Amino acid sequence: MQRIVLPERPDWRDSARRLGFQFHTIDGEPYWDESAYYAFSMAQVEQDIEDPTVELHLMAMDLIDDIVGNEETLDQLAVPEAYRDWIAESWRRRDPHLYGRMDLAYAGNGPAKLFELNYDTPTALYEAAFFQWVWLDEQKQRGLLPDNADQYNLIQDLLVETLGTIAPELPKPLYFSAVRDSLEDQGTIAYLRDCAEQAGITTRTIAIEDIGLSSDGRFTDMDSYVIEALFKLYPLEFLFADRYGPSLPRSGIRLIEPPWKTLLSNKGILPLLWQKHRGHPNLLEAHFETGDSGVLAPGWVRKPLYSREGANVTVLLADGTQHVASGPYDDAPWVRQAAHPLPQFDGNYAVIGSWVVADRAAGMGIREDTTLITRDTSRFIPHAIVD
Repeated sequence: MQRIVLPERPDWRDSARRLGFQFHTIDGEPYWDESAYYAFSMAQVEQDIEDPTVELHLMAMDLIDDIVGNEETLDQLAVPEAYRDWIAESWRRRDPHLYGRMDLAYAGNGPAKLFELNYDTPTALYEAAFFQWVWLDEQKQRGLLPDNADQYNLIQDLLVETLGTIAPELPKPLYFSAVRDSLEDQGTIAYLRDCAEQAGITTRTIAIEDIGLSSDGRFTDMDSYVIEALFKLYPLEFLFADRYGPSLPRSGIRLIEPPWKTLLSNKGILPLLWQKHRGHPNLLEAHFETGDSGVLAPGWVRKPLYSREGANVTVLLADGTQHVASGPYDDAPWVRQAAHPLPQFDGNYAVIGSWVVADRAAGMGIREDTTLITRDTSRFIPHAIVD
């Protein structure tokens, strides 16, 4: 694994606008960054990223039966009691799921280490699945990458295939929804909607703020049509706290991601994985935080059960150095995970987002930052397999 400086495509911004990548720059700062790329060997991808991704995903899925039937564990995960039966029933029906991303620390040698699972509202999808593939193809055409360069990237093919597989189980049309004013979220659902239409699914879009509730407790669009199937790029725990949240279990709505998926996006899955697979080479020691803050010696990371994009994370390194990210998620229980600092390349800390579509390892995207905590402002860097 190497970080290699490479000239940018002179017209990539025009290409981004043409292809709907409206969030390539955020608040005047680059989000998409192709001034360099990460090069991997095929062996590194297959043995150190793909294989562990499959194993970690199966380990996580194997926990769900234990969780849904255990009130003590549901308490540890801070799952609201009003929604527990609904979540459990969605799992018993095996409501279909679409995709997720696990964040891994990997330096090119040794086992990758799991930081967390982003399995309810994972972003950085369009740029991983589509735009970095465009980058690879065009840089090969320009002779800046070798003709045999490849990419670990089956994401779009598997998304379309999976959507086609689950389509018969879903009422029509399938609505796609996200926060109205989020360019990134709107770009993500536009991409997923396109994948769904490639799979032959009839689709509509609606801003999450515009979803209403009928007098008989059904969710509706702006024209008062009942929404029976919804892809929501919006955290389920936010919906729980919404004024319409109590109507979810009785509404009959089919969600993607399904309610059971929220259990795996909860940071409490990290200590549960450790309890069941203590010492696994791809896991970091993790515990629910209790009154005893000494469960882990200095050299830990403190995370809220519900958080995203590095918000409210505290890193205390073994030498006493502390890194803190602010955020809005400070009102939930916490977990502590053994610190495993990200590898540094040319002054940048890189985290690998390894994608899972349905239950298959699908590809990866890389985010990097000048700090140890990956945030929503961290840049996306493309990758290539160059043996």
